[in-house]
Amino acid sequence: MNHTVNRELKNYTSFRQTVQQTLTMAYRSLLKVRRTPEQLFDVTFQPIIFTLMFTYIFGGAIAGNVHNYLPMIIPGILVQTLIGASVASGVQLRDDMDKGVFDRFKSLPIARIAPLAGALLADTVRYTIATVLTFAMGFLIGYRPEGGVTSVAFAAVFAIGCAWAVSWIFAFFGVTARNAASVQGISMLALFPLMFLSNAFVPVKTMPDWLQWFANINPISHMITAVRELTNHGTIGSDFAISLFGAAVIVAIFAPITVRVYMHRA
Repeated sequence: MNHTVNRELKNYTSFRQTVQQTLTMAYRSLLKVRRTPEQLFDVTFQPIIFTLMFTYIFGGAIAGNVHNYLPMIIPGILVQTLIGASVASGVQLRDDMDKGVFDRFKSLPIARIAPLAGALLADTVRYTIATVLTFAMGFLIGYRPEGGVTSVAFAAVFAIGCAWAVSWIFAFFGVTARNAASVQGISMLALFPLMFLSNAFVPVKTMPDWLQWFANINPISHMITAVRELTNHGTIGSDFAISLFGAAVIVAIFAPITVRVYMHRA
């Protein structure tokens, strides 16, 4: 006797399944990094070189000496390094799409956002490495954050979270650009003015009035100020709230748009 069992096929995944699939994709990306460790160069050598270079070149001119400059430059280098490292997310995404890796993911019964979110989640490991090295270098050359270990750890998590949110912008560039080189060029063209026309390296009050206006509304300036307040004073101010709100808005806008474009173009 034959029994026919009709099962309703689901065209959606639950939140729990989405999280599990995202973590699986993140693990895949980490395995890939282990096989190609050169992907970590931008988060290992760059924070060390930038910390030493900017500290000893500008420290005396801006703050009178290196010691007084460290509370200003270390948070600036940290945010600059993390935001710069988030560009690699879009570049690597475009490279994987060009190789056809994501074509297979599209055919699997998984959440549409999982391959993208997993890849970006894995990048938080890179951000963590850069964060640890930046603070470690700062400590070795004399930086002593008065906010304490807890505030420094909180500042690190905050900066990594904001960098992850920003990486969705570059992931969007990754799914829309023609090749990885285009992603790199477009991203750095947009990012360089934001990074250098900010309060990362010099006090805003030393800038011309028109440039002060831009630096004060620059989202990267808000992030850096929030990190400085946490590490140097152990306090949370309005810049912290502004940065978190901005990060949430970025994810809310760019995550669904990126997934939609990815499903059509990957």
